[in-house]
Amino acid sequence: MSRIGKLPIAIPQGVEVNVSGTTVTVKGKNGTLTQQIDADINVKIEDGKVLVVRPSDQKRHRALHGLYRSLIANMVKGVSEGYKSEQELVGVGYRATNKGQILELTLGYSHNIAFELPKEIKVTTTAEKGQNPKIIMESNDKQLLGQVAAKIRSLRKPEPYKGKGIKFTGEQLRRKAGKAAGK
Repeated sequence: MSRIGKLPIAIPQGVEVNVSGTTVTVKGKNGTLTQQIDADINVKIEDGKVLVVRPSDQKRHRALHGLYRSLIANMVKGVSEGYKSEQELVGVGYRATNKGQILELTLGYSHNIAFELPKEIKVTTTAEKGQNPKIIMESNDKQLLGQVAAKIRSLRKPEPYKGKGIKFTGEQLRRKAGKAAGK
């Protein structure tokens, strides 16, 4: 059996999980999330826990078993606690400001980049003296948050020589040695 798929998902206080056909809906204090489930996978709610059951040991069923269990667990955690992503801009003159859902980035290009964020994501930017500017995003949808964070990072990936670019807070970059001096 799948090690991940067979684990039950505990439903915390204040979270409501509904299964209707192939749709799982999770409601909590941070909002509502829905997920379509493959018709072969069964989702049951027993004793305040969500169980994901597969019909057979086919390779496809084994893969979907762990996948949907993880997706439902992420939804439960998202509506109860939420997710947070922090990125920092490393480089001289790199700045980030936000006006509502529009993130204004200055990343060393000839023009500023205006990045519109989905309404499900709350964004704040900080710029303290002596520290790199930071972009802090919060959402109840882990999948959407990760996708938006990856898109922002792709606008200026950290380069391996000086480390300039957009990186996640706490991310370890692989650095390269510079060019060796001539004779």
